[in-house]
Amino acid sequence: MTVLRCTGLTRSFGALKAVDGVDLAVAPGARHALIGPNGAGKSTLFKLVTGTMRADAGRVELAGSDVTRLSEVKRCRLGMSQTMQHASLFASMTAAETVALAVQRHDNGRISLLPRRQPRVVARAEELLSDVGLAGRGGVRVPALSHGERKQLEVALALACRPSLLLLDEPAAGMSPGESARLVELLRRLPPEITVLFVEHDLDLVFSLADAVTVLHLGRVLLSGTPDDVRASDAVREAYLGTGRREELFLS
Repeated sequence: MTVLRCTGLTRSFGALKAVDGVDLAVAPGARHALIGPNGAGKSTLFKLVTGTMRADAGRVELAGSDVTRLSEVKRCRLGMSQTMQHASLFASMTAAETVALAVQRHDNGRISLLPRRQPRVVARAEELLSDVGLAGRGGVRVPALSHGERKQLEVALALACRPSLLLLDEPAAGMSPGESARLVELLRRLPPEITVLFVEHDLDLVFSLADAVTVLHLGRVLLSGTPDDVRASDAVREAYLGTGRREELFLS
């Protein structure tokens, strides 16, 4: 059984095939990393999975259901949630107010301007903030949060949708080593019923978190396997470094 299965996904931009017949299977409960050198097709594949971009060919299945032609919103309702590499948060709102709006939108299908008057919504927002390590920070306005805390807030927003599949697009981008370490712990603590697929350039983070890794190169799957499989692969080393040494790539 798979939570996510992609078969023959293809997307071209003129003569360039950014994603070229990609097959991908993500197992339930996995922490599955999607990596590859710049221009490998990671971001495009991510958009095809989430529905923000249409595939030219191929199929996307979520828990066995074909969602290839469904919108991003409909995929979310079926259990797919995501954070973006460059997210937009409301600068005028506190962390708690931001999460409360996301809880409202998912649970009620609409948004009220007064979520603080709804005890159930407030309690759920506080629970989510605690889950992502922001307990006690709910009253802080978004611009006053650190970069790492804003990333944690984005995860809380994604979890407000009660996803079965959480997709993270470069979650550690711009983070300090300490912030990255806290992010890894946050993701490790997620319940096993939430499957995680993430795109990340920080290979130290990848190998400290992932139990499965898919490597893209020139729009195709170069290798899909365990972290040890990836570390041992000469093809992966060459894709990243040409003829460089493996130790220069995998430092940990």
